[in-house]
Amino acid sequence: MTYTTQMHAARQGIITKEMELVAEKEGISPEELRQYMAEGKAVIPANKLHKCLNPNGVGSMLKTKINVNLGTSRDWKDVDMELQKVQSAVEMGAESIMDLSSYGDTRKFRRKLTQECPAIIGTVPIYDAVVYYHKPLKDITTQEWLDIVEMHAKDGVDFMTIHVGINKSTACRFKENKRLTNIVSRGGSIIFAWMEMTGLENPFYEHYDWILDICQKYDVTLSLGDACRPGCIADAGDISQIEELVTLGELTRRAWEKNVQVIIEGPGHMPLNQIEANMKIQQTVCQGAPFYVLGPLVTDIAPGYDHITAAIGGAVAASPAATLFPHLSCAMSLPQNICVCRTNRT
Repeated sequence: MTYTTQMHAARQGIITKEMELVAEKEGISPEELRQYMAEGKAVIPANKLHKCLNPNGVGSMLKTKINVNLGTSRDWKDVDMELQKVQSAVEMGAESIMDLSSYGDTRKFRRKLTQECPAIIGTVPIYDAVVYYHKPLKDITTQEWLDIVEMHAKDGVDFMTIHVGINKSTACRFKENKRLTNIVSRGGSIIFAWMEMTGLENPFYEHYDWILDICQKYDVTLSLGDACRPGCIADAGDISQIEELVTLGELTRRAWEKNVQVIIEGPGHMPLNQIEANMKIQQTVCQGAPFYVLGPLVTDIAPGYDHITAAIGGAVAASPAATLFPHLSCAMSLPQNICVCRTNRT
């Protein structure tokens, strides 16, 4: 029997070598893990071209995993330092590295990661498009946005955050219901601005089936980005956030129909007493797909201390549902079980 993705294998009753390794780490039987994966409740991000990968599973019934955010930017161009961070993160036990590079030769750095790093590798193609094409945002074509997604898949990344959920309908609702902090997701704000400039539909939403075909071909896990996550407590749980979450639930179902593994991103800034309810809503709407938690940040009055405010929210979120936590790259001296993030990075 042959299979296209880890999910496809699980649904055919096949236990892959990646499932066997992950099951051993988790202390469960390979068959139990296979069942979770067949239902979409657990994923093993494992691009077929990432040959040095030491696989790990993500899911609410598995151990919570740590993802480290890093990468070059106009303000930080030291590639060697970023590679040192990668090494330190792996040594400290991080299971995943997310390359958020937005400056310089991003493809060279990305390929080095997939060729040498055993951790799960994730990226945000939207960031790379702005760097790669060297032209004004409004001049990037729909096909060029899609080409970047395929390039990242060919480079061996295991999961990609793509802001699919913000479409013309969601954007219209967002504009009608004013927020205190607007769109704080970097990827979300880029694609929203492009849509406003061109009058076109979000290319990732419009051509979602094509993206799923690419993910299926290389077995890339799709991280559905939440462009409308709240950037402050006042915006938490508003119409824009919930409408996008409903869209992400629909997109999750469509991905599963093509055996593409999915994780869901969210929720950003949120009062402490709303976190558990938000986790449960996400689990229901997205049918138990793993939750990639950004924060949650439980206060707006501690800029520069996200590693503390997100650790508080992350600890609460981890109890009911959260399965993957992003770790702020500049806080590498913290213990690996402290889960922190910068909410405006993805």
